[in-house]
Amino acid sequence: MPTLILATRNQGKRREIQDMLSSDIQVLSLDAFPNAPEVIEDGETFEANAIKKAREIAKYTGLPALADDSGLVVDALNGAPGIYSARYAGENATDEANNDKLIKNLRDIPESQRTAHFCCAMALASPDGRVQTAEAIWDGRILTTPRGANGFGYDPLFYVPTHNATSAELSSDEKNRLSHRGQALRAILPLILNLFSASTP
Repeated sequence: MPTLILATRNQGKRREIQDMLSSDIQVLSLDAFPNAPEVIEDGETFEANAIKKAREIAKYTGLPALADDSGLVVDALNGAPGIYSARYAGENATDEANNDKLIKNLRDIPESQRTAHFCCAMALASPDGRVQTAEAIWDGRILTTPRGANGFGYDPLFYVPTHNATSAELSSDEKNRLSHRGQALRAILPLILNLFSASTP
């Protein structure tokens, strides 16, 4: 059976992508490859990090690999935390620590200037090194206090004006439909299907 490797150990992501793909394509996470290398995300853009992860995992496994890199871009902070979103408050920072730092750094910024967006870049790599990418953004605003218990990361602070809710107040289905990751996944889905149809005798 044709197999796609996700450059992540996140089973939620694996299930989400398996649900969107034909049942004729098997989706595996890095849990199936316990000795796979930990890829250092040292690129200067989300796309560069996604490409590096996808290429290294495709080369290691000999199978097509899909990787993503995403984060929060806040206009009033000149794009921070950006590619450092997961470690904004330091290496191995918790979501709470990252959110606290964001609130602190925006404490003097008026509501009208608290615009932000989530960005997600996805990269699909073949074992021969060829890469195709897709990118999507999700616009919103940063609140002064967190709201909601769903999601993770900056979701409780990311307010979505069109739905009068934070990302953490949306249902999983709503979030997947609206989010940067959901948009990027839908954009790259045809490329995945084309890759496998081209490789099928």
